[in-house]
Amino acid sequence: MRIIGGEKGGLRFQPPANMPHTRPTTDIAKGGLFNILENNLEFSGLKTLDIFGGTGSISYELASRGVTDLTIVEKDPNMADFIQKTAKSLEVPVKLQRMDVFRYLEQCTEKFNFIFAGPPYALTTIDQLPLIVFERQLLEPEGWFVLEHTPRNNYKNYSYYRSERNYGTTIFSIFINREELKK
Repeated sequence: MRIIGGEKGGLRFQPPANMPHTRPTTDIAKGGLFNILENNLEFSGLKTLDIFGGTGSISYELASRGVTDLTIVEKDPNMADFIQKTAKSLEVPVKLQRMDVFRYLEQCTEKFNFIFAGPPYALTTIDQLPLIVFERQLLEPEGWFVLEHTPRNNYKNYSYYRSERNYGTTIFSIFINREELKK
């Protein structure tokens, strides 16, 4: 795997061979997502949350573009160890939470400017994620929540939904914390 953009663009990292619950976001989908983000968000000063952290790839991309306040939630001990080791070797300052994402979201008292969720596609509770993020008021005003999912999920009727981008079997639904999108 590699970081595709920013000051650390081109740096490579090797995830573990056996990642039973992890499906890294492809470079094509990641490139498309970061093109959207770069045209809509000012990275410096963002406070970010990467839930279902997996390899940590999304947070490494954010750091490469100037984000310094990065929190990653990953419950799989092997993947959490990998994130910690890789972040150190890439000199990316992450706050790693080794716990279940839903438990973290329920007890979280912080607010973020950007939240990314790349859950396992088989997760049966995926549709609850946008609801929890907005019910718990985890986003600052104008904050973005991006949910990675497959075409079988549809969030167009959810509050705060703005748009989606399709990269084959990977779809990013974008939600923005704006009153006019509340519905």
